[in-house]
Amino acid sequence: MAKVKTSFFCQSCGTQYAKWQGQCNACKQWNTIVEEVIQKPEKSDWKTPTSVAKRASIPLRIKDIDASKEARLDTFDGEFNRVLGGGIVSGSLTLLGGEPGIGKSTLLLQISLKLPYKTLYVSGEESQKQIKMRAERINPDNNNCYILTETKTQNIFKQIEALEPDIVIIDSIQTLHSDYIESSSGSISQIKECTTELIKFAKETSTPVLLIGHITKDGNIAGPKILEHMVDTVLQFEGDRNHVFRILRAHKNRFGSTNELGIYEMQGSGLREVSNPSEILISKKDEELSGNAIASTLEGMRPLMIEVQALVSTAVYGTPQRSATGFNAKRLNMLLAVLEKRAGFRLGAKDVFLNITGGITVDDPAIDLAVVASILSSNEDVALAKDVCFAAEVGLSGEIRPVQRIEQRILEAEKLGFSTIYVSKYNKISLKNPIIKVQLLSKIEDFVMELT
Repeated sequence: MAKVKTSFFCQSCGTQYAKWQGQCNACKQWNTIVEEVIQKPEKSDWKTPTSVAKRASIPLRIKDIDASKEARLDTFDGEFNRVLGGGIVSGSLTLLGGEPGIGKSTLLLQISLKLPYKTLYVSGEESQKQIKMRAERINPDNNNCYILTETKTQNIFKQIEALEPDIVIIDSIQTLHSDYIESSSGSISQIKECTTELIKFAKETSTPVLLIGHITKDGNIAGPKILEHMVDTVLQFEGDRNHVFRILRAHKNRFGSTNELGIYEMQGSGLREVSNPSEILISKKDEELSGNAIASTLEGMRPLMIEVQALVSTAVYGTPQRSATGFNAKRLNMLLAVLEKRAGFRLGAKDVFLNITGGITVDDPAIDLAVVASILSSNEDVALAKDVCFAAEVGLSGEIRPVQRIEQRILEAEKLGFSTIYVSKYNKISLKNPIIKVQLLSKIEDFVMELT
């Protein structure tokens, strides 16, 4: 037996050290360096399957590379395709992270059951019978999905070589282990080695691989940070397990935009795509309430109508509180300072709470005017009309600034039945005879006079 070799790794960033030390030189974190057993065998009978290799390992001039065959694979899931940028790229490695019980396995199993391609779903967490029970609720008639319960990468590649699937799904990367490394599953060295083997397989055979990743209590994907650098796409599945709606975001995407958003509704038969998210982000209420305003925002290419709620009350304690959910707290403080300086509202001694409904986070500056409107509505205890919405940025000098793609925002508001939209007068609008009334503003003082 070969001599056991150990090394020291940082659990935060994955940096390797020859001996233990208290602080990591790379990420500056304390007490994150642990000892792991590593030993790569000198010889191994395993190799990446070459019988399905589709690419030649020779250098080519860029103009000689044929990209016509690298079309994206349609997942037959509109929201998943939107976030990826049109579908799965051949030979890509996609990592999906999310909290326990949020629906990561359900999402990828549902996609694998929809695909007309030969799909291999590898599970290291559930048995084949457990997956069968879930599949019967989603799509029991699929004949192209194969289920494998295995955690050893060498055995997985043997089955891949025999089956030759068009797409591989791994649930999850933290459960895999390789004979190259003697440390336990989920350790930094195992995760790095297993991911490296999967990357080599994906690139050599042009087979896309989807990975499910666990997350830590801080919300980051478990394992070394280098894992997110190694893969091509990093997706985050968000939501509250006590609510039915789930949000899919792209934190990294080498083949598309990271601004797109996918929304699902969790049902007993799986995840339903939400094609019109504006309907679920705006609450249905019979009576008008103060502190509510509707903003027209954009997530990638998709326009969304979201509801902004504000509560302004007299500070009970000495220091007034400023709290924002789904909105940048520093930007909230800036808008409060503009209202104090330019509009004459005394909000310095009042608590201000702001919430973006639906559990989403918005960083589009076009919702500034809706935030200001909701704050003024709550402060004066006067409800805004339900058919009024806003799309403008507020500057430090109190000017109402233009925002991009204003016509798309106006058309979305018009489609949902709003009668008036407040925008900046400096926006160039070429729409002819819009049904919705477009109210033009130049400074915050004009807007305050409109409301009062």
